[in-house]
Amino acid sequence: MVQPFHLAVPVDDLQAARDFYGGVMGCPEGRSSERWIDFDFFGHQFVVHLGTPVGQPDCNDVDGKQVPSFHYGVVLDWDDWHALAVKLAAAEIEFIIEPGIRFEGEVGEQATMFFLDPAGNALEFKAFRDIGQLFAR
Repeated sequence: MVQPFHLAVPVDDLQAARDFYGGVMGCPEGRSSERWIDFDFFGHQFVVHLGTPVGQPDCNDVDGKQVPSFHYGVVLDWDDWHALAVKLAAAEIEFIIEPGIRFEGEVGEQATMFFLDPAGNALEFKAFRDIGQLFAR
C-alpha cells in the first residue's frame, strides 16, 4: 500500500486557492485557519499556507517540452488522469503543457499535463498505462 504524503505550498490568496483546489480540482477541504487550508489531494495531505509563492525561475527540456523545474502533483490511474484532463479543459484551465503522452513507445511512457494554480505554483499530473514503468530506466 502506498502511504500518503504531506506537502505544503505558499499561496497569496486563500480564497482563490479554496476555489481552485476545492472547486475546480474537486479536492475535499479538511482543517483550516485564517492562514492555511488542508485539502485531500487525491488521497494525500496538501496544505496551502499564506505566503510568497515560489514562482517559476526556470525550466528543463524534457522530451522536447519546457518543464517547470519546480512543480508538484500526483500519479493517477490511467482512466482518472484522462477524466481529470477532460474536467480541466472544460473548466478552461490554461495548460503550460497540454495533456498528452510523453516518451511514447519508450521506457517510462506516460500521460502528463502541466498547469498553474492561481498563485503560479506549477502542477503536473501523470499516469502510466503500466505503473511498473514509474521508475523504469
